Amino acid sequence: MKTRIEPLLKQAEQVYQENFPPETWFERCIFVNWYCSLGNCTFCYRSTQKDKITNPKMAKRTMSSIVAEALLCKNLGWKLDFITGGFGVFSTAELVEIAKNVSEAMEKKVWFNYGVFGESALEKFKPYVDGVCSSIETVNPKVQKEVVPGKNIKAYIEMLKKAKDFKKSLAIVIGIGETKRDIKLLHELIEETKLDRLTIFALHPITGTPFTKGPEPDYYAEWIARTRIKFPKLEIIAGIPSNMLDDAELALRAGANAITKFPAIKYFGTKKAKSIEEQAARAGRRFNGTLTKLPQINWEQEVERLSVPQQLKKEICLKLKQYLKRMKSQS
Repeated sequence: MKTRIEPLLKQAEQVYQENFPPETWFERCIFVNWYCSLGNCTFCYRSTQKDKITNPKMAKRTMSSIVAEALLCKNLGWKLDFITGGFGVFSTAELVEIAKNVSEAMEKKVWFNYGVFGESALEKFKPYVDGVCSSIETVNPKVQKEVVPGKNIKAYIEMLKKAKDFKKSLAIVIGIGETKRDIKLLHELIEETKLDRLTIFALHPITGTPFTKGPEPDYYAEWIARTRIKFPKLEIIAGIPSNMLDDAELALRAGANAITKFPAIKYFGTKKAKSIEEQAARAGRRFNGTLTKLPQINWEQEVERLSVPQQLKKEICLKLKQYLKRMKSQS
């Protein structure tokens, strides 16, 4: 696969190979609700739903579905990009409980991305959360005001600086009005916040928003490649939406460690899932985990080891059966 940025890709590939093993994987974002009290990030799906939802407390997932998804991640070799969702639905105590259960299901601490928390609130997450992510969406100040007007970006940055007991990450979206000149701003912010990782999403245009077209693949890959070259040891996760699945290889060649955003449960075992694994191989990477073959797992035993109420265990088992039935039928 040759592109106009081939020399840049080769440089980024070389830097990656010098700093990481030749492997990749899939990372799942676990969304816990579909309502946001801000609801004015103009590129976001939740901005199209806010006025349709009369009771925000009903716009949240059940604990059973969240934990079942975490168990799938753990047993299929998927890592967790982060737990996330819209504002104004869960209390801090409820979010801590979600983090606790997801962490237990995955048998490791997790990443959390749910707005700005003070130091006292972060302390409550510490037993279950390894790292915090700030979704600032863009580093371009003008785009911030126009596209994410409700977010106090400075507060997100300050939270990262104060979160000394956690690893730190940023999430941005490419294709919402920024330009290549803004790559320099991103790099300055990475240095300022001493990031451990970065998730770079490519815009997936949502019906009902002002955006109708995502970024060109080469433009998106250039953001990854220049960041890989500048920060050889930074973990970079590429958010490849369903309309750009054929560009997973490009993102990996640009120096991304792993892929996220792919609807892995929806497309498990399909040609699209096989394509992701094949593209990883073409990029010279070993794919850890699986998007195509269900392993032989005693799922009831996996649920039983959890220290949650018995009724919740029953609900998790039921939800797992629903997920697995769908995934088996697609395979």
